Amino acid sequence: MLYLWVKAAHVVFVIALMGGLLVYPRYKIHQLSSQPGEPLFETMKEASNKLRMIILNPSLILVWVLGVAMLVMNQGLLSMPWMHVKLLLVLILSGLHGYFIGVGKKIDRGGDGIPAKRLRMLNEVPFLLMIGIVIMVIVRPF
Repeated sequence: MLYLWVKAAHVVFVIALMGGLLVYPRYKIHQLSSQPGEPLFETMKEASNKLRMIILNPSLILVWVLGVAMLVMNQGLLSMPWMHVKLLLVLILSGLHGYFIGVGKKIDRGGDGIPAKRLRMLNEVPFLLMIGIVIMVIVRPF
């Protein structure tokens, strides 16, 4: 029964993380369309920092803690090839989170960090990774 509660919490924080990863780059794109000191720049900077501190970072930490807890509770999962692919995709998603945060901090300091067009394209990557992760967990193709 504890395993199911951990799994439910894991899914809740995955949803929160995905929501944040899909919104955060959009805030930064809006921020790039203005200059430091302008109201839009400062509003998007504040909103993205709150998103990062209240949702993104805590969700990422809890997703990993709860995910590792599930693996400890059900170690047989580690022998399944689909889990290896899922973990690889989750590592890439976690790295993308770090990349977005790094770019966001550069933008906050007034540097471009990344062209807005590239950030728009990269904004779709978390969704694509999530599709792969969900397929691994639900379909278990391997």
